[in-house]
Amino acid sequence: MLSKVPEVTVWFWIIKILCTTVGESFADWINSSLGVGLSGTALLFTAILAATLGWQLRLNRYVPFVYWLTVIVVSVSGTLYTDILTDNLGVPLALSTGVFALALAVVFGIWFVRERTLSIHSITTLPRELFYWLAVLVTFALGTAAGDWTLQLTGWGPGTSVLLPAGLIAAVVLGRRGGANAVLSFWLAYILTRPLGANLGDWFASSSADHGLGLGTALTSIIFLIAILAVVVYLTGTRRDVVDEQRPSHISTAADPKRERLMLGYYAVVAILAGALLVWAANQPHADSNSDEETATTSAAAAGPGGPTAHFPAAEVAKFRVIAQDTLTTVQAGQQSEAVTRIKDLETAWDQDQDTLQPMDDAGWKVLDARIDAALKAVRAKTPDAATESRALTTLLTALGS
Repeated sequence: MLSKVPEVTVWFWIIKILCTTVGESFADWINSSLGVGLSGTALLFTAILAATLGWQLRLNRYVPFVYWLTVIVVSVSGTLYTDILTDNLGVPLALSTGVFALALAVVFGIWFVRERTLSIHSITTLPRELFYWLAVLVTFALGTAAGDWTLQLTGWGPGTSVLLPAGLIAAVVLGRRGGANAVLSFWLAYILTRPLGANLGDWFASSSADHGLGLGTALTSIIFLIAILAVVVYLTGTRRDVVDEQRPSHISTAADPKRERLMLGYYAVVAILAGALLVWAANQPHADSNSDEETATTSAAAAGPGGPTAHFPAAEVAKFRVIAQDTLTTVQAGQQSEAVTRIKDLETAWDQDQDTLQPMDDAGWKVLDARIDAALKAVRAKTPDAATESRALTTLLTALGS
């Protein structure tokens, strides 16, 4: 076969990050917004993965549309498999990160023993391509678990969480330019693009209350899918990423053992510094799963006996109460997608009234803000639980005076 993968150019990395972003946002949209559920979404994409991968394997050369479609589906599937372990089976993220790291090491070990190379430029036989796609799937699962574990440890928001994988990718680029092993550098960057793309997706989709851009998972998915399509069309027309079989790859394969050993030490130092940063961040005060409740309880005492709505216009409070009640009704009726849509109205109305309401009673505003945040997180959870949603919405309605 001719090469079944693209040349590693800047276009490769751009479209790879776009694909990982879609993997995060599209999975969330189908799972939560459409109410399919995590298990149903995983089964759906497992079937799609089998079909697209079969299409890719039947080809005898690199075809941009088919290759990148397979990457998108692998991205979504890898995300879903990690989420099932975490949300449905209760596997700790630290454990799943370790398991996926071990699985990737095993895949690479068997691949190298059999083929004597792990280079992306060597994907010209069916066994090598099978090893390649298995490694890609595990890197997506590993990147998802490691990225989520990092957020769990640090409590960083969607915007801040982009900086660590971006900085580590920059460090890999510097290492490669300094003479680091090409194959090692490639796979390190490949793994790191997963949390980078996922965090970008979360930043675009998250609400302004969670310090995101508030575009939602559907619009975020559409934007990045259009961007992917535009790049694929460009690459199909220009063939900028097609390996020229008549000449060596533009990426030099010459290696300097001394520089490779030096850069291996550099990568070790970068890993130690990144670990130290995570340990430091984990020890800093940050939000956890009980933060909204604690904030609301503390603020409720400050709000006084009149309750958190005592100083707010009755008409505004009634507006919030109606939306919250509508959301609770749809949750109890099993209409999850309608609940997600309706609670967006609450978020929008609350954000619009913040400048007016907060100066009237800051303590009361903080009580309601914490209750609304808790309701938003419950309804928009990757794996929604009706009992948790109902409890959060009922608590909110109580705070609103109903």
